[in-house]
Amino acid sequence: MVTTWRQLIDKLMASVVLKTPAVIAAFEAIDRADFVPAELRGQVYINEPLPIGFGQTISQPWTVAFMLEKLAPLPGQKVLDIGSGSGWQTALLAQIVGNQGQVIGLELIPELTRQGVKNIARYNFVSRRIVKLHCLNGTKGFPIAAPFDRIISAASAPDIPSAWFDQLKIGGRLVVPVDSTIILVHKIAPDKFDRETFPGFAFVPFISE
Repeated sequence: MVTTWRQLIDKLMASVVLKTPAVIAAFEAIDRADFVPAELRGQVYINEPLPIGFGQTISQPWTVAFMLEKLAPLPGQKVLDIGSGSGWQTALLAQIVGNQGQVIGLELIPELTRQGVKNIARYNFVSRRIVKLHCLNGTKGFPIAAPFDRIISAASAPDIPSAWFDQLKIGGRLVVPVDSTIILVHKIAPDKFDRETFPGFAFVPFISE
């Protein structure tokens, strides 16, 4: 039985879902326990999604590892994290992009936005200006800071908003759940995209109001 964060990381590595050194290092540095409600701390190292309030969840560690491996963020990049929730994935991304990068998180629910800021602040990403969180509808992306090297969404939408394609840099990657499928988009040219699909997942629905 997994009882520590180290054991869960080892389990994810053994399953080969967690394999890139930068993503492994982020998981080692950012403990999921800092991003779940206090009453759920006893379940934090179970490889399952957990409720964080307001009908939202912190995603299953296996799924987060899978999506980050597909996103392949790099040091110094600018990343848009849509549906930042309690901030765990945002903090993982901040650990990867480092001091020369930036992660902009969008969260529609004000209480979760405030909680995300509080959680992420434990790692000094906010004070170092690596992370900025905004309480906004993610459908429109964040045009003022576009274009982005990477864009990721944590909730399932019926389709991918056109703004996300527009705000992605040429050569950039977008990872997003659509229904029960994770889609990886590579932007090849201003109006040319390659897609890879990975079915068999479950996510909370994307909310826009």
